[in-house]
Amino acid sequence: MSNQPVPLVSRVLRLEWLGQTVASLCWIVSVFLYGIESVADVLQLAAASSWMVANVASLVKPESS
Repeated sequence: MSNQPVPLVSRVLRLEWLGQTVASLCWIVSVFLYGIESVADVLQLAAASSWMVANVASLVKPESS
């Protein structure tokens, strides 16, 4: 097993990363489509945005193959 870093494109194209990122993006879009009318909507947006940030942050950390 080599210790070479996995290319960014390879990590982005993994099914688990794509699935979570698309899901969080859909959640964010749905909050805006339905409108922000209460504190609960703000919390939904915060949760979805945090999920998206975590997904993007996972790409910053170098990963070895």
